[in-house]
Amino acid sequence: MLNKEEIEKIIPQRDPFLMIDEVETYTPGECAIAYKHVSENEYYFKGHFPGNPIMPGVLIVESLAQTGAIAILSMEENKGKNALFGGIDKIRFKKQVVPGDTLKLEVKIIKRKGPIGIGEAIATVDGKIAAKGELTFAIV
Repeated sequence: MLNKEEIEKIIPQRDPFLMIDEVETYTPGECAIAYKHVSENEYYFKGHFPGNPIMPGVLIVESLAQTGAIAILSMEENKGKNALFGGIDKIRFKKQVVPGDTLKLEVKIIKRKGPIGIGEAIATVDGKIAAKGELTFAIV
């Protein structure tokens, strides 16, 4: 299990934009499983939506991307680099994510060629799919 301090040694994101709280497991270059504990104090709930807080879908996707970055940037040859979005495909949102939820974030790297790759990404809450799709990344 990696905590926030250990996560920050692998990926460059920092609060308030570090969107994962802990990493359960990861295999460099292959996969990662992480968690985001969605608190009522998240900055984005002030405007999305007052009286009916829902985690924005783009931030669920960002949480998945950061989880995938753990798998890619933990590879020895990628240490100190960054993973940028190259594309977001087939993303579907199936469940609202609200304060008190814990997002389980799973990313499996399904293709890599040079600095470009694709990750199969699934976010769940209590075993129910909140979002899933494919994320293309570029290592810079």
